[in-house]
Amino acid sequence: MNFEAVRQQEKENLMPTYGRFPVALVKGKGVYATDTEGKQYIDFGSGIGVNALGWCDEGWVKAVSEQAATLQHISNLYYSPVQTELAADLCRLSGFSKVFFGNSGAEANECAIKLARKYGESRSESCKRILTLCNSFHGRTITTLAATGQDEFHHHFDPFTEGFDYAPINDIEKVKEALTPDTCAVMIELIQGEGGVFMLDKDFVKQLRALCDETGALLMVDEVQTGIGRTGTLYCFEQYGIRPDVVTSAKGLGGGMPIGACLCSQELGQVLSGGMHGSTFGGGPVVCAAARYMLSRIARPDFLQEVAEKGEYLKKALATVPQLCNVRGMGLMVGADLRPETGLTSGDVANRCLQNGMLVLTAHKAVRFLPPLVITRDEIDEGVAILKNALKGAGV
Repeated sequence: MNFEAVRQQEKENLMPTYGRFPVALVKGKGVYATDTEGKQYIDFGSGIGVNALGWCDEGWVKAVSEQAATLQHISNLYYSPVQTELAADLCRLSGFSKVFFGNSGAEANECAIKLARKYGESRSESCKRILTLCNSFHGRTITTLAATGQDEFHHHFDPFTEGFDYAPINDIEKVKEALTPDTCAVMIELIQGEGGVFMLDKDFVKQLRALCDETGALLMVDEVQTGIGRTGTLYCFEQYGIRPDVVTSAKGLGGGMPIGACLCSQELGQVLSGGMHGSTFGGGPVVCAAARYMLSRIARPDFLQEVAEKGEYLKKALATVPQLCNVRGMGLMVGADLRPETGLTSGDVANRCLQNGMLVLTAHKAVRFLPPLVITRDEIDEGVAILKNALKGAGV
């Protein structure tokens, strides 16, 4: 099937909810993907941070295939050794006490929100409000849209779930003003990926941790995009010198299989009890086999150190692109702005890169780079060379 046939089939049968790039991908290996016409692309998006080990890593394929051939689904009515083994791995590696498995980042954040509100009841009946930060993004369900601190997401689908307040990033005084005795939790992203790759200041985060300790509010960190090695540590919070009460994961944890994980401290481990939460597909055997393999590869000090070093290499390489400015990020989660004189939008850049054989992401005005964690320095050089060629003659 050629691209035009795929596009027509999509138009006839799928709800038009996605702004797709004009390409249909059919196979991939390592950091390269191939489309219906046989054209190859170097991948600096990794499926929005999901394909952390690249396309079709042999060990990942083996783990998924063997589990699928053994037992594909049992539901959570029964015990699952592969699920309990993954839970033990994740708790041991992260230092948290308990985990709940869902199918996506939004579901992981929904679990965190329910956990926080149930915890709030122990303080007072009205202690149910959650404070998030402006420019944040926490998911596309009605509740996680309400938690998202961007006005553009708060249209069309009202009434939204109540009980959310918002404060500017990196302004502890504004956070203090927004906190009330009814605030049960503060939920943050340490790097606002969908918001434009904006990083929280380390002093702000430490002050926020101290403020939550002082008021009794939980500190919950959404690491759906930053987690599982993306920033050069297993979780990004490790680089901020704090420990959250709750952390959420997804994307890179499954490496291509749909998973969400909500981890909590020992003190919160019994807050949700039988019947309060659940998922038919959450923590299924095939997904858990994939996630166990991902952790076995990524959660190694040498691997994580390499991610951190390659991230610095990528940032330095991007800083040589004349059309880019404000290169920022941690590890292999990097964003950059376009110089105004280029006259280009981030979408223009993504399309130019696509035409030249490179996949990149956008985040509002920023161009976003989330390459597979296994990318080499030579492949980084190859991608940056393609980017420079794609931007040649653009106003600088």
